[in-house]
Order: sequence, then structure tokens, then C-alpha cells
Amino acid sequence: MVSVGILGPLTVTVDGRDVTPSAARLRTVLAVLALSAGTPVSAGRLAAAVWDEDLPASTRRTLTVYLTRLRRLLGAASIHTGPAGYTLVADPDRVDALRFTRLLDEAAGAGDARTERKILGLALDLWRGPALADMPSAWLADVEATRLTDLRLSALDRRITLDLAGHHHDGLSAELRALTARHPLRETFWAHLITTLHRTGRRADALAAYQRLYRLLADELGIEPGPEAQAAHRRVLAAAPGRSRRRPAPHWPACPSRAPHRRNAAATTRG
Repeated sequence: MVSVGILGPLTVTVDGRDVTPSAARLRTVLAVLALSAGTPVSAGRLAAAVWDEDLPASTRRTLTVYLTRLRRLLGAASIHTGPAGYTLVADPDRVDALRFTRLLDEAAGAGDARTERKILGLALDLWRGPALADMPSAWLADVEATRLTDLRLSALDRRITLDLAGHHHDGLSAELRALTARHPLRETFWAHLITTLHRTGRRADALAAYQRLYRLLADELGIEPGPEAQAAHRRVLAAAPGRSRRRPAPHWPACPSRAPHRRNAAATTRG
């Protein structure tokens, strides 16, 4: 049974035995096939991933050599050749990236928050590091790694939202500090951090976090924090001891705008 891990350094096992290839282009061919396990991949798709635009004169012949080497490594019946292309014969659930996306779909269809949170945890636990980080392929990095990373960040955002809704605060502030450091322009993580710090009695730290976000966005993008972060900030201010609810919030200096209108920083950058 073939298993492939690409949510971190590439790992390949057959019946539990490590057979991870070391050759760069062989690893790329295997990763592309694994991302579509059970579904044919065209020769053109494989060639684009392996060589980008610098295709050799004998592309199909060279691909055939790589596929022959993979069959020797994984088993003769592991790769099927058909009219539509080449298929890795493997259970999609044995490819961590495909299992991850299946679990995300399962979580989205869960009937209650507790079940959704549990399934999201299982999905996120599959990650061992950056997706496809050791793949020497611009196509894999630009397309597949970006897609998987965006899905992971969205899943983290949703799981943290459920954590906060269920008042599961243990370890959350440390996790969010790490996430805001790694993805500083993803505002939802800052909003979650402000909320978590406030709920755990660290009001001054919550206000300081908002100030860091405000200055970061002003310096980097010329914009102010979005509605979610602003709402989290207002909740901290409104809960101040002895504070009148009618008292206006402190005035923040206007930040110079270098864009015609505000854009969502999380949507325009991956951090």
C-alpha cells in the first residue's frame, strides 16, 4: 500500500517501508501524481511541473523513464497509463494533502460546532511543515503549495473561531502570537489574539496588540485595521473599569492612504 506525505518534507512508504526518492525530478513527478491519486494526470501537466517552460526535446521519452523508475520503487501496478494520462493507483486517503481536503469538506458539513472543531483538529494535525517545501518545482510552489497553505490558514481561522465560541482559551494566546508573527498581515489572527488576551484578563496586552496591528498596516499598506479587528478593539475599550459607555474611543491619527479604498490584507497577501 502506497502512502505519500507532502504536507511537510516529502515522505513515501510502501507497506510501511520508506522508499522516498532522492532525485529532484522524480520527487516532483511523484508529488504531482499523488495530488491527483486515483485520477489521471496528463503528460503536459507533469512536464509543466517538472521543467516549467524549459522543456527538453524528448519530453515524453524522459517522462517515461521517470515513470519506469517510480514503478520499480512503488510496485509495477502502482502507476497506470491510459488515454487520459498517468494515474497513481493509491487510496486518496493515503495522501495527506487529499485526506486534509476531504476532512475540511467533512468539517464543513458537520452538524454541530463540537464535531466540526474535532474534525478540523484532525485535518490540521496532518501538517508537519510547509507544503511541498522540498519540491524543486515552480509550478508546485506557485499553484499547489499556495492553494494548500491558504486552505490551512482558513482552517486555522475557523478552528480558532470555534475555540473562542466554546471558551477554549488554553494555549490560544501563544498559538496566536506565533501566527501573527508568521502571517503579520492576516488580520483575523490579530482580531482573535486581541479577543483572547482580553478574555484571559490581559487587557493591556490586548490594547498593545491592536496598536501593533494598526502601525503595521499603516506602514505596510497605508490602511487601517478592518471591521473585525476594530470590533475586537472596541470590546476591550468598552470593558474598561469605570468607563462610561458614552465616552468616545481615543482618537487614532489618520493613516496615509496609498490605495483608492481599503483592501482586505488577508486576501491580498498570504503573510
